[in-house]
Amino acid sequence: MTLYRFSINSRTPYEQGEPAREPVHAARSAPQPKPFSTAESSRLRERMMDAKLRIHASIIDEVNLATIEKLPTHELRPQVYDLVVKHVNNERLVLNDAELELFVDDILNEMKGLGPIEMLLKDDAINDILINTHSQIYVERGGILELSEARFKDEAHLLRIINKIVSTVGRRVDESQPFCDARLLDGSRVNVAIKPIAIDGPLVSIRKFSKRPYSMDKLVDTGSLSPAMAALLSAAVVGRATIMVSGGTGSGKTTMLNALSSFIHPNERLITIEDAAELQLQQPHVGRLETRPPSIEGKGEIRQRELVKNALRMRPDRIIIGECRGEEAFDMLQAMNTGHDGSMTTIHANTTRDALMRLEQMVGMASFPMTTQSIRTQIASAIRLVVQLSRLSDGKRRVVSIAEITGMEEDVIQMQEIFRFHRTATLEDGTIQGEYLPTGLRPKFLSSLAAGGINLPSSYFDPGRAH
Repeated sequence: MTLYRFSINSRTPYEQGEPAREPVHAARSAPQPKPFSTAESSRLRERMMDAKLRIHASIIDEVNLATIEKLPTHELRPQVYDLVVKHVNNERLVLNDAELELFVDDILNEMKGLGPIEMLLKDDAINDILINTHSQIYVERGGILELSEARFKDEAHLLRIINKIVSTVGRRVDESQPFCDARLLDGSRVNVAIKPIAIDGPLVSIRKFSKRPYSMDKLVDTGSLSPAMAALLSAAVVGRATIMVSGGTGSGKTTMLNALSSFIHPNERLITIEDAAELQLQQPHVGRLETRPPSIEGKGEIRQRELVKNALRMRPDRIIIGECRGEEAFDMLQAMNTGHDGSMTTIHANTTRDALMRLEQMVGMASFPMTTQSIRTQIASAIRLVVQLSRLSDGKRRVVSIAEITGMEEDVIQMQEIFRFHRTATLEDGTIQGEYLPTGLRPKFLSSLAAGGINLPSSYFDPGRAH
C-alpha cells in the first residue's frame, strides 16, 4: 500500500538493510558545540516545534490520508522517514541520526497519535496528564506533580488534538458545549474545558488507564490498606454486601472499585454504568453502558438515570455504577433494595458520614415526594459498607476508614467504624507515617457471612492492634 502520491527513487534503509544514515546536514568533523543557554534552548525548541508542524502539514498534503489509519506503524514509518528526510533537507535543519529518528516519531505521533502528549501516554510511570493551555503540561509521577517539557505549538494545535480525542468517542466540544468528558481508546479518562469557560485557553485533564489493574494484594503491598481490611472487603464482596466507595478527586476510587470487583464470582452477570467507560472488570460476563451527551440540536441525551432503569431489564446479578452524582441515586437504591445485592458505586465525599449526606441529597434530586426519613431508610437498607479513601499530602492514596451501616435510630442512619488509618508522624521529606487500626467493633454482617461459609479471624478486629 502506497502512502505518498509521488514516487521516491531511493529505497529506505529499512528496505535495504543499510547501516544508519549519515546525519542530515551535519559534518562529522564539526567542533564540539558549546552548551546552549536556557534562552538558546528555548529558541531551539521553538524552531523545532515550528518546523515539525510545517513538515507535518506538508506531509499531510502529500500523503493519501485514507491509507494512514489502515497502515500499521511498522509499514508507515519507513515511508514517513523518507518524506521527513526530504522536508528536513528543504528546511535545512541540522539533525543527527538520533534526532532524526525522534523527529520521525514526533511526526508519526502527529499523524496517528495525540501529538506532544503521545510519549507521556506511553510512560507507565505517569498517572495523570494535566494540560493548562497550549504552553504548559504537568504530569503526576508517584503522587507528585511536575512540569513536563512537552507543549503544544499554539492553541489551534491543542484544539486539533482535543477534537481528535472527543470525536473518536462520538462527543463534541465547541462554544455551545465548552466542556465534556471523554475517554481515549485505551480507556484513559479525559475531561476537556475550552473557551469561553476556560478563560486563558483549553484545559485538559487525563487520568491514564492502567494496563494492569491493581489487585487487592497490590494495594496491600503499596500500603493503601492493611491485610485485615483487604480480607474484610473481599469477604464482603463474596458475601454480596453492597459497597459504596467514597473519596475526593484522585483518591483512587475507581482503582478500589476495580480491585473489589475481582472477587465477584465469574458466573455472575454484571452491568456497568458510567459517564465515560473506564472500569476494568476481569469477569467474563460484563455488559458496559455509557451515557451520551445531547446532539447539537440538544436532542438524544442519555443520562445515567435512564441507563440504571434500562439495566434493571437486562437481568443483572449486580449493577456497578462508576460514579453516583445525581438523580440516578434514587433508581440505584431501588435496584439495591430489590434483589441486586452486592452492587457497588463510588461517590465524591470527604468522610463516610458526608457520603451518606451527599447520597441523600442526590436522591432528593429525583423529585419524588419522599420524606427525609423515608430516604434515609432506603439508604440504610441498601448500603452495607462505606469505604473512605484519601489522597494524602505526600501523594499516597490510602483507605482511611471502613464503616458499616447498621440501621436506623429514629431518623438518623446509624454507622460504626470498623477500621481507620491513624496518622503517627510526618517525616522531613513529607512522607506520612501511620498505622491501620481496628476500632474493636465487630461488623454486624459477620453472622450472615458465616452462614454463607465465609469466616474471618476474630483477631482482625481486636482493638488497638495495628495491622
